Amino acid sequence: MAARQDAWRIYREALPILVVSLAGGVFAGSVLGSDGMTAGFERFPGLLLLLPAFLATRGNVYGALGARISSGLHQGMIDPEFSWDRRLVNAVAASFINGIGISVFIGVLSWGILQVLGRESARLVELVGIMLVSGVLTSFTLIFGMLTLVFASYEYGLDPDNLIGPIVTTLGDIFGVVFLFVAITVVGVIF
Repeated sequence: MAARQDAWRIYREALPILVVSLAGGVFAGSVLGSDGMTAGFERFPGLLLLLPAFLATRGNVYGALGARISSGLHQGMIDPEFSWDRRLVNAVAASFINGIGISVFIGVLSWGILQVLGRESARLVELVGIMLVSGVLTSFTLIFGMLTLVFASYEYGLDPDNLIGPIVTTLGDIFGVVFLFVAITVVGVIF
């Protein structure tokens, strides 16, 4: 009977977040299909190649951060508040560095693949610039947003482990696409 109650609790906790995740995915798709993004894809060939990797790595990097924070909360090693905690600071710093580093790597790798295949590509500095700007913006947003939601859910008696996946995926998709649009605009002005 306890297993059934646990399953029902997990379902109750996760369902609202999954509905929000669905709405967030639709919003991200509408931004992605906007005229501004289409123009950006035309102006900077190669963006469409790096887009899936960029969005996927947001979930990978910050999902791992969320899992660390959740484990720390469950074990009593991290307090559910924004305070100077060595473990929390180290986990956030590592995720920030990983998020930025992988973003730049995606830009370089995409440019290299397009060169090897003989396909049209934006300049290396443009692709890396777009990835750097969008990577920094998404990193700040995902770290702050995810920590706020994980701490709040824990304080309200919800299990953050049930929420981290959909939260990080949704925030990564929404803000990844929005900040990619911002980065295209910024890099378009600079170059």
